[in-house]
Amino acid sequence: MNNSGTDEMTAQHNRQPVDEGVEQARRLIQEEELGLRHVSGWQRFIVPVVALCWSLFQLSLSSWLLLDSTYVRAIHLAFALFLIFISAPTFKRKIDIPGLRWLSATDRIPLMDLVIALTATLLALYIALDYEGLAARVGMASSRDIVVGSLLVIVLWEATRRVVGPALAMIGMLFTLYAFFGPYMPDFLAFKGVSVNRYIGQIALTTEGIYGVPIYVSAKIVFLYVLFGALLEKAGAGRFFIDLAMSLLGRYKGGPAKAAVLSSGLTGLISGSSIANVVTTGTFTIPLMKKVGYPAKKAAAIEVAVSTNGQLMPPVMGAAAFIIAEYVNLPYLEVCKAAAIPAFASYIALFFLTHIEASKLGMRGLTKAELPVFFAILSKGFHYLVPIFYLLYELIIPRHSPDMAAFRATMVLLVIMLFQHLFHAAPNGHSRRRALYQGMVDIIDGLVAGGRNMVSVAVATAAAGIVVGVVTMGLGGLVTDIIDTLSMGNLYLMLGIVAFASLILGMGLPTTANYIVMASLTAPALVTLADWNGFAVPLIAAHLFCFYFGILADDTPPVGLAAYAASAIARSEPIPTGVQGFLYDIRTAALPFMFIFNTDILLVGINSWPLALYIFVMTCVGTCAFAAATQGWFIAPNRLHETGLLFVVCSIMFRPDFFGHLLHIDNHYLCYMLGVGLLAAIYTLQKPRARQHEQRIRAHAAQEVK
Repeated sequence: MNNSGTDEMTAQHNRQPVDEGVEQARRLIQEEELGLRHVSGWQRFIVPVVALCWSLFQLSLSSWLLLDSTYVRAIHLAFALFLIFISAPTFKRKIDIPGLRWLSATDRIPLMDLVIALTATLLALYIALDYEGLAARVGMASSRDIVVGSLLVIVLWEATRRVVGPALAMIGMLFTLYAFFGPYMPDFLAFKGVSVNRYIGQIALTTEGIYGVPIYVSAKIVFLYVLFGALLEKAGAGRFFIDLAMSLLGRYKGGPAKAAVLSSGLTGLISGSSIANVVTTGTFTIPLMKKVGYPAKKAAAIEVAVSTNGQLMPPVMGAAAFIIAEYVNLPYLEVCKAAAIPAFASYIALFFLTHIEASKLGMRGLTKAELPVFFAILSKGFHYLVPIFYLLYELIIPRHSPDMAAFRATMVLLVIMLFQHLFHAAPNGHSRRRALYQGMVDIIDGLVAGGRNMVSVAVATAAAGIVVGVVTMGLGGLVTDIIDTLSMGNLYLMLGIVAFASLILGMGLPTTANYIVMASLTAPALVTLADWNGFAVPLIAAHLFCFYFGILADDTPPVGLAAYAASAIARSEPIPTGVQGFLYDIRTAALPFMFIFNTDILLVGINSWPLALYIFVMTCVGTCAFAAATQGWFIAPNRLHETGLLFVVCSIMFRPDFFGHLLHIDNHYLCYMLGVGLLAAIYTLQKPRARQHEQRIRAHAAQEVK
């Protein structure tokens, strides 16, 4: 008994730092998802009820409710603004000044914030309430229109500051100032400027600014996918994905890290947040990675890299896939097709990278006794895969619209959630009535979570719409000239400038907002300037270039909130964790440049399945070669010339057309074989050293046992 008690106390002591880290990580995600106020009494029902109504409204739009798109956008924004002002205090830092304490109140909803919330709701609905009047006054806004529009812009900036941070609001303000003071700027930055009438009319009273394409996509499509993900999480699919990945991969070298890659990829299919992904999967995978020998920093960095890459995965892609489709004017499935090879190649490279780290450290996998049984896990959780498979079926076979597919898959999921407890009730002797009740509670919790999770996306797309609106006032051509001037006409320098700007902006903006801003500013410029340099770049390639670098900002120091969440769980230093995560993700930074120079990776113009699979395999070889070169290890430690050869392999796999032209090979796809042969030669060179390394590890392990 005493030994048992001692073991239990030791286990509790070991768990305590992890539990504290998980709580700290959860606080980060609560701040990101609006869980800032914890109120009691009757006020505690306001946010859940409003979030529930929002989810029901969005489901109604996809089934029986027919509304003009302007009404849909206005109501969508109204819900988001109301939830923000009653949930997020004005300041996170405590204010102790008498009479101003309400500015940081987190235990109640101050009367002033309630008034602001109601006012913001009315301001957002103004375009719907006076729809016919505004249509009749296009270009001739009344004084009331100007006042209401101005207040809406200010309220939106304040709401954005509260939940997204100051960066996006400040960018909107800078673009607004530029719109008014453009005539007074230096020559190469000069802009003709706009009047207050035109600015407010376009930004706040039409569907070309705040109520533009981004918030329309958010209201029509993105909400349904975020809701689908929230319902899956509440149903218990998150833990199922983790257990399934562990049962498949946990026994291999560095197994928990490989399982983290797979589980984060599965979670990323329906998750739009890298921080949420870290907290969901990292809670289980980071401690297991540390258990098999990964240092805390590397365990956290691997989770950051795989969670960040979760936003690359079709069909959701962090909610950006649908906005890309609207901007590029391509069918949604074409966007998924273009994004498929880079996303899967990135994950294959991450698998290889975790194997490299495990090989360096001489790790083992978990024992069979430490792992869940695959078929037992699959039999208990197969029903979680049904709505996902059904969603993919709806998108691929009958090719229904993304919103209809998401709605139908959500209906299937709701039925599963309602009855899943009932199937377990009878064998376990539980009450069927209580099982049905629990299913209803899960559904309501999921609907509430869906509304909460959408707030930051909705307000970010609305605020980004201000930037888009200003750009469409005539800044597009000017931006092209500015980038051309800064890059001195050099395409490579221009791509570097855009990539750097995306990384910097992404440190303060959510991925979707960062993509909207950068794509509006630079995607047309990229296409134009590339054409001037003799490259025919499809618009989809330029948009995905901006999108990828926006995602990389999630683990770019010194901000990188995903790195802070992972380091909290692993008990490692945030900045070194972010640096390590960025080094793991650096192969994702190489791929977007290839979108511009080798559109085969995006399957542009390629409709042959065998050829698409061939390109996919070769791209995977290229990303793995890049990972091996940057990590200094292939199957054994690299020598300098081997690192150089690995970079050559990577270059051939990414640019076979260039090497085909260089070697006068008409069919450039044959150049892939040159890269494969070179990689085989490197493997042969390193094989003897790999055996020696394994023998040293075994000898060391045997000595430790003795």
